[in-house]
Amino acid sequence: MLCFSFQLFFFSLADAAMTIVIGFEGSANKIGVGIVRDGAVLSNPRRTYITPPGQGFLPSETAKHHRACVLSVLKEALLQAGIQPADIDCVAFTKGPGMGAPLVAVAIVARTVAQLWKKPLLGVNHCIGHIEMGRLITGAANPTVLYVSGGNTQVISYSERRYRIFGEAIDIAVGNCLDRFARVIKISNDPSPGYNIEQMAKKGSQFVELPYTVKGMDVSFSGILSYTEEMAHKMLGAGECTPEDLCFSLQETLFSMLVEVTERAMAHCGSREVLIVGGVGCNLRLQEMMEVMCQERGAKLFATDERFCIDNGAMIAQAGWEMFRSGHVTALEDSWVTQRFRTDEVEVTWRD
Repeated sequence: MLCFSFQLFFFSLADAAMTIVIGFEGSANKIGVGIVRDGAVLSNPRRTYITPPGQGFLPSETAKHHRACVLSVLKEALLQAGIQPADIDCVAFTKGPGMGAPLVAVAIVARTVAQLWKKPLLGVNHCIGHIEMGRLITGAANPTVLYVSGGNTQVISYSERRYRIFGEAIDIAVGNCLDRFARVIKISNDPSPGYNIEQMAKKGSQFVELPYTVKGMDVSFSGILSYTEEMAHKMLGAGECTPEDLCFSLQETLFSMLVEVTERAMAHCGSREVLIVGGVGCNLRLQEMMEVMCQERGAKLFATDERFCIDNGAMIAQAGWEMFRSGHVTALEDSWVTQRFRTDEVEVTWRD
């Protein structure tokens, strides 16, 4: 049974004080500021940098967008939450992974705010932010996690204070593959390439066979991208298929690969739950295909919608909340950012 649970509150220990954390996210083309109080999402505004069809987003231009937007998003977050800076206990920010220039732009704001407000600072792993937000929103207890986004593709399970990576993309992320395919056939980037591919795929009727590459627990998407870059216009020009057929075929192939490695990880871990997180995770076709697999295994699928799948500040605030409550803080001299920050590098001290 596909479990959508958008309950935004859970009960902490009765004797624990209310803890409020503000989170800043800006690792890619979205700038978000979210505020969380003991499991309740108080606010979560964001802005998206959108480029013309056929173009990606450059780090320098994305950082410029974030610098222009971040203060208005911060004001909006405080206003929606109905709180003052004095009420905040900790300032969390995305330490990595992500694009260098946007990460730096947002980290500088977080550092400045923390010093102005005299609050502790906390650097958060972007991937763990997605996982903790997914766990909060859905109520999944101990799921096998499929993390799928523009920059990452990982199959993850928790064990002994680490989020262990059981499989991953060995070249490009699934979201990057979708985005670059969208550029090939000039699909709009508004609101996102992946969303527009999903809508076009619903109108596709002919399946075009594409390269399918699973290597043990890992997946590879560069081959299917190279094939579509070379063949798409030839097939379209010859009338062999439509753009909608290509979108349909690409989704079916990519998502089948992801379901396969997720099921293999579930079997290895004896898991009865799957949680899909990351921007690609709000694709309904991916959820449908994963649901079929889960039903066959007697397992449950947990997923969220675009409010929490897509990069947002509340996910950084929630991970920061968990970390802060378990004693983590980041000294100012250690508040640098990094483009490479693996999920399994973080000691998960807040879980048993």
